[in-house]
Amino acid sequence: MKRSNEEAVRREEEGKNILASLRAEPQDEASPPRVLVSPPLLVLVGPTAVGKTALSLQIAQNFNGEIISADSRQIYRGLDIGTAKATPEEQVLVPHHLIDIVNPDEVLTLAEFQERAYAAIEAIYQRQRLPLLVGGTGQWVQAVVEGWGVPRVPPDPGLRAALEAEANAVGPEAFHARLAAVDPQAAQKLDARNVRRVIRALEVYHKTGIPISQHQRKTPPPYRILQVGLTMPREALYRRIDQRVDRMMELGLLDEVKRLVEAGYGWHLPAMSGLGYRQMGQYLRGEVSLEEAVALIKKETRRFVRQQYNWFRLDDPRISWFEGSEGLEAIYQKVRGFLETGGWGQTK
Repeated sequence: MKRSNEEAVRREEEGKNILASLRAEPQDEASPPRVLVSPPLLVLVGPTAVGKTALSLQIAQNFNGEIISADSRQIYRGLDIGTAKATPEEQVLVPHHLIDIVNPDEVLTLAEFQERAYAAIEAIYQRQRLPLLVGGTGQWVQAVVEGWGVPRVPPDPGLRAALEAEANAVGPEAFHARLAAVDPQAAQKLDARNVRRVIRALEVYHKTGIPISQHQRKTPPPYRILQVGLTMPREALYRRIDQRVDRMMELGLLDEVKRLVEAGYGWHLPAMSGLGYRQMGQYLRGEVSLEEAVALIKKETRRFVRQQYNWFRLDDPRISWFEGSEGLEAIYQKVRGFLETGGWGQTK
């Protein structure tokens, strides 16, 4: 145990030494000119239940970092167990950002998330610390990493209601075909079953007359980025998902959903349509048994994992992938080398 603690302290000091080079230090005349490089941004991605939270905490503690959540469900206050949010104790260990920032009946658009994420990154740099963007919401991660031009089109409840009614009338496939007719590029990226995002794409087109894919031109942000991906064999991941869902039920997921309903949050809200909450809703409305609801959570989470791998592809050369069995040291070496590259300082 003593050796493990000493190793953790050593790694933390290494991280601090590397990040200290973010400060603009004066140079004497005999010194060679310092090469300015873009500040580092570490990005940790991977499917749900793979272990991103635990790994991000360890990296942040060892490299003097702060965590920016890129999870579209962890933004909601009161949705804690079902979103596998970092516990209060974990959030004390490492500063977290963009968690618990809106109520379940409020909307945070992609554009707003992107703006808040960039602001958090800059604030972390001011504190001479390393920003870690961590999450499994691929659209949100890529909006920050690739610098998407996100349409600043506020939601139109009336138009959305009309589009939703049309989707319910014609079915998701036919509704998706309508998007393909006006914006084939966006339609190619969106799953027809993700009706909410198809509605958003059509909403932007109707409000601006310009396809959402044209709004989304990219301007890479001024960061030097390392993307680390955490993965594991699919069957092992599925077992972890099953275990995690069982653990959520033990921790009180059903009671959490009951409290949200009692507080007046309706089933129509996006916050209440997420994994776990939707299925608990089916049980509470008498549509399925509790056992069936739990089985549905596990099934739908596995399907969600397959969708996540469409965003975080194992053959993406921008992502350095590691299996959970490879251990922390290989990841630490990758991060350490990234931070040292380009004149960011030397470790002791």
